[in-house]
Amino acid sequence: RCCPSVPAVTSSALFVLRGIPYLSKHRADRVKRLGDFLNRESFDLALLEEVWSEQDFQYLRQKLLPAYPAAHYFRSGIIGSGLCVFSKHPIQEFTQHVFTLNGYPYMIHHGDWFCGKAVGLLVLHLGGLVLNAYVTHLHAEYNRQKDIYLAHRVAQAWELAQFIHHTSKKADVVLLCGDLNLHPKDLGCRLLKEWTGLHDAFLETRDFKGPEEGCTMVPENCYVNRQELEQFPLGIRIDYVLYKAVSGLYISCKTLRTTTGHEPHSGSPLSDHEALMATLCVRHSPPQHNPSPTHAERSPLISVLREAWAELDQGMAQGRWWATIAGYVIGLGLLLLALLCALAAGGEIREVAVLLWTPSVGLVLGAGAFYLFHVQEAKGLCRARAELQHVLGRAREAQDLGPESQPALLLGQQEGDRAEEQ
Repeated sequence: RCCPSVPAVTSSALFVLRGIPYLSKHRADRVKRLGDFLNRESFDLALLEEVWSEQDFQYLRQKLLPAYPAAHYFRSGIIGSGLCVFSKHPIQEFTQHVFTLNGYPYMIHHGDWFCGKAVGLLVLHLGGLVLNAYVTHLHAEYNRQKDIYLAHRVAQAWELAQFIHHTSKKADVVLLCGDLNLHPKDLGCRLLKEWTGLHDAFLETRDFKGPEEGCTMVPENCYVNRQELEQFPLGIRIDYVLYKAVSGLYISCKTLRTTTGHEPHSGSPLSDHEALMATLCVRHSPPQHNPSPTHAERSPLISVLREAWAELDQGMAQGRWWATIAGYVIGLGLLLLALLCALAAGGEIREVAVLLWTPSVGLVLGAGAFYLFHVQEAKGLCRARAELQHVLGRAREAQDLGPESQPALLLGQQEGDRAEEQ
């Protein structure tokens, strides 16, 4: 796609396939139609999620090879991250980061823990610019009123923001596409945007074509569970295209469009999520003096950091509570085993003792696994909380000292880091 008025134009697309082997409806047909759709549209970069079968990726790899010679599948967890990318341009580098917290292994029916939710990074060189493109998928929200995974999702949003912050210092343009499983005003979404400085394509573009409010899950889609959208008659927006550029460059979203409950050519949906397709324009801008942030400008960051710290602190306390309960169960289980051993050795009700031995051992082992997991969960939340506390302290220090005394304490600004590095 060309746009002669600007030095660089990138067209990117985000697709959430929902391709669970043996469970997802019409998976093979949807994968085939997705390949046809990508070949017709010929994007610069296509980022896919929920491609849980590596065979589906290999099929798409062969089908898209002429139009997208570069591709990569991000592997993690037991089932896999489901993340993959297809690019017209050579991929210079790629890496990934698996989130520390990914739900609970005993919640088998949810399955997030087995997937190994992650963020994938690929580095591209486009028109002399370095583009860092990130694709991610955060933990699902199963119950908005009683969200037991909220602390995990906030921790994932913080890890994602930190990963972008520390890996994008040499990039000219940063692009993040993903199913964040966060509504625009949710804590995790606000934390991610405030810390990284990323702009929301839906809010920034002047040319949007798609469902009202930019919803990416709409009731008109036949694969969507409408009971989940009872409180949201128009749908929900949980998939995002976020971007930013370094100082000296100006980036804008020229167009943003989505599917509207059906695929334009065949009529039936490609997934329960609507596809996002964005055209980003990058051009040089005259050097501008970036003043240090005012009190009002720092306040949103400090406020969201406090809110995130409180949520992680609550989650950490909950994790420690469950670990304590598991510890008591282990103790009781060991006492029961000792009693059973004594009964069996004394010959009294030996048959009953032998019968109770196996479930007692299972109880101790299960409680032990439960204990270890929640100790790990508490430590992971504690680590994220410590990082937030440090950043919050620095932000308060910058606020107290004022812009003239501490201009370098502007947090989350990649331009300052880049200047120092150079």
